[in-house]
Amino acid sequence: MRRKHSLTLSYIRIGSGWIGPNSPNCSSRCQILCCSSGNIIMDVYTTNPGPIDASVLYDQEKHVSSAVWEGQERGALRCHEHTSKLDQWMLTSKQIELVEKSGFGYLRLIPAISLDNPLISALVERWRRETNTFHLNVGEMTVTLEDVAYLVGLAIDGEPVIGVTYTTCDSVCEKFLGKAPESGYTSGGMVKLSWLKEYFSQCPEDASAEDVERHTRAYLLYLVGSTIFSTTTGNKVPVMYLPLFENFDQAGKYAWGAAALSFLYRALGNASLKSQSTISGGLTILQCWSYYHLNVGRPRLTLDPLHDFFPLVLRWKGKQSGPTTNRDVTFYRKALDSLKTTDVEWCPYRNVDNTVIPDEIKRTLILGRSKTMLICYDKAERHLPDRCLRQYGMRQPIPRNVQRWERKSRGVDGGVDLSGKMESELNEWMERRLHIVQDGGDGVDDSEYIQWYLKITRKFVGRPIPISSEFQRMNAALRDIAYIADRISTHGMDTEQIQSISRIRSIVHEGLRDHIEEIALASTTPENESGKRGRGKEKVRRKNNMGKRKRKDDLENFNAICEGIPIHMSPTVNVIDNSHLCLTDNEVDQSQLCLTTSEGDVIPTQLCSNDVDESQLCHVVSEIGDSQLCDMVNGVDSQFCDVVRESDQKPSLDTIEVITQSALETSEDIAQKNDFGVLA
Repeated sequence: MRRKHSLTLSYIRIGSGWIGPNSPNCSSRCQILCCSSGNIIMDVYTTNPGPIDASVLYDQEKHVSSAVWEGQERGALRCHEHTSKLDQWMLTSKQIELVEKSGFGYLRLIPAISLDNPLISALVERWRRETNTFHLNVGEMTVTLEDVAYLVGLAIDGEPVIGVTYTTCDSVCEKFLGKAPESGYTSGGMVKLSWLKEYFSQCPEDASAEDVERHTRAYLLYLVGSTIFSTTTGNKVPVMYLPLFENFDQAGKYAWGAAALSFLYRALGNASLKSQSTISGGLTILQCWSYYHLNVGRPRLTLDPLHDFFPLVLRWKGKQSGPTTNRDVTFYRKALDSLKTTDVEWCPYRNVDNTVIPDEIKRTLILGRSKTMLICYDKAERHLPDRCLRQYGMRQPIPRNVQRWERKSRGVDGGVDLSGKMESELNEWMERRLHIVQDGGDGVDDSEYIQWYLKITRKFVGRPIPISSEFQRMNAALRDIAYIADRISTHGMDTEQIQSISRIRSIVHEGLRDHIEEIALASTTPENESGKRGRGKEKVRRKNNMGKRKRKDDLENFNAICEGIPIHMSPTVNVIDNSHLCLTDNEVDQSQLCLTTSEGDVIPTQLCSNDVDESQLCHVVSEIGDSQLCDMVNGVDSQFCDVVRESDQKPSLDTIEVITQSALETSEDIAQKNDFGVLA
């Protein structure tokens, strides 16, 4: 006789942790579930988001993906770029000449490009500040110095962008702009962009050379403050950049592209923390990088350009077409969670017309592979192209561990030259040409990298199925495992096999009991402990409050039903009256029962130990009939009571085979879809 049983299992939660293959904390349990019989298989990568090995992503608990996994949505980030009024600046030919000398001639040409906030937000959820890379299903990727050079035409070679900090605006503005802003236009060492535009956006035709330079400095400060160095304040820019524009020829010798990338890395790292809800920096660079490299959210242009333009960001200017409805953060998150190698363009600039690339850009592209430190005043960030070699057309070996470094922040004191405080970072930048990463050759095996990468990465950001459905699915799977395991005959097995079966039973029942106890404990948690978490200056939007209230109400209803019912259950196996033990072939699945006494204590049903015949699933039923118990519980939550199927056969261990299935919510769903057979 052949009887069909259902079983779906990817991983099991025991207490506060997850067990699965390769889990460093639960290896013994995983080995029992995965290897002892040679047939039971668990695929930890199916639903466990990772990382399994936390040696690389050591700040996972602070990362926004942890909050998203627990159902704490923050919505789309507020993206701060202020390019909408850049075209209102009327520059004279002399001013344009000075802008080009300063190294911003190409950045000036870039029009305002509408930002896709949900796309940027989904990319941020994949950014890891431990490695300064995006952790995608296909491997690590990042915005490189090469990308910055191609996309916006900023210099990636030159002097580091660093200087003196300021806590007031009056003196520096008076010196370099010829006037100081009123108090309402300043905040510490920052000045409002609106003040710069109001007083300097139109340079008189008959202006003196000094006035032309002042108006040009104001424009450059506005340009960097609204694009590559935009801040989360919304409409202000630090005046510390003004001294760098004192001499326009000298300004052109700075590595503005490296500074822009350092600023963007820092902004991405800050926004990836669960406590943040805004992002700033060169977001146009980030969005157009995504358009070139990922087939996710990429717009269709109304007319494909006949020729390439430089900088390459200009490809995405003008009107765009394509579906835009329902493209929220969740849409892009799912797209990135299911990203395939066919959705990635590793080397998108190979087909670009080489003649449109300026010679000064071509000469420095080799630095796009420099493993170095990027500097923008106090923001020093590591550039790690060795982790993304496929973006240079190379094979990707397992990269070296990233050295942890302390991210320094600008102090509150004004007049401080940061060069003296960042000596080690500056030395790394000065040696940038000595650390160009090279191709590892044909001996590199990408498959080894992928196997390593899947252990250290966060594979999922969003849950493949909702938390509520996953809880039901997990309970259904554990019940079916318990149903099968408690009916496996140990006749003919050796001692090791019997111990393995006993251990499987113990783990599964413990997992079921922990699931129920965690929900019961949640119902007693004070509201001020389970409410919204403080987010500093920013408040993160939560969308799961209704679900929390509903779960709490269900538990209160359950407690009310159970109130006053006499319950007599033994706390330990040693004191169970054998007259109260019954076989489970036609009884209630004990592992789903968790009753609350009138005193409010949660009493899980008692599991059998090895002292009881292992072919029997035992539980205590005292003074409550099966039908009464099921009627009582079914009104609250069907997951707490499930009448198991009648079975007159005992399957053999050697015939068990588990096949991972898609997310199923109930035992009935699993029974219909899973081809799991037990032969008697």
